[in-house]
Amino acid sequence: MKKSLLLLLLVSTVITAQKMKVVKGDYAALKDQKEFNVEFTYENLKLMKDNLTNDQYVSERVADLNGKNNGVGDAWKTKWYSSRELSFEPKFLELVNIVLSKKGKEIVFKKDLNQAKYTLIVDAKWIYPGYNVVMVKKGAKVSTILRFVETANKSNVVLEISSDEAPGDIFGGSFSNEDRISEGYAKTGKSLAGLLLKKAFK
Repeated sequence: MKKSLLLLLLVSTVITAQKMKVVKGDYAALKDQKEFNVEFTYENLKLMKDNLTNDQYVSERVADLNGKNNGVGDAWKTKWYSSRELSFEPKFLELVNIVLSKKGKEIVFKKDLNQAKYTLIVDAKWIYPGYNVVMVKKGAKVSTILRFVETANKSNVVLEISSDEAPGDIFGGSFSNEDRISEGYAKTGKSLAGLLLKKAFK
């Protein structure tokens, strides 16, 4: 009984960990739109509790991995950058579209929809990759700024949402930092869709 209660508390903590709030604009402009262009950016990304820049994080991790096994760090660096397009971004898009579709909404979020009136810019703000070492593990956390702008005039922000510490983990755990981060992007997409269903696409 105690174990079940503890598990429930842990699950509840994970579920409620993510915070989303409007920091600018409102939902009115999105109401009747059926498609949204999506762009992802990592220019402002910080990582780890020390708020390392992406270059600092990559440099330190490459040196650490190469120090243990020569060449492993270089291979990881390639995976780190390719994971953005191959994993992080598809996970976000998959979940935001699945949630909307399940509610009967014919609304699509997709990259390269340049004809769409509005573009969603997913701006990576902070990522904690988590870890999985033997019996000890911790999920990833992904914080982003979700910025809806006019596609023809991206300086015009109609809605900006701060999404903080979306949890990223895989049932049973994963030894891949990138897999855990991908789940954080998936959670962000899912939470955004849920918020839009309540506020914009009623």
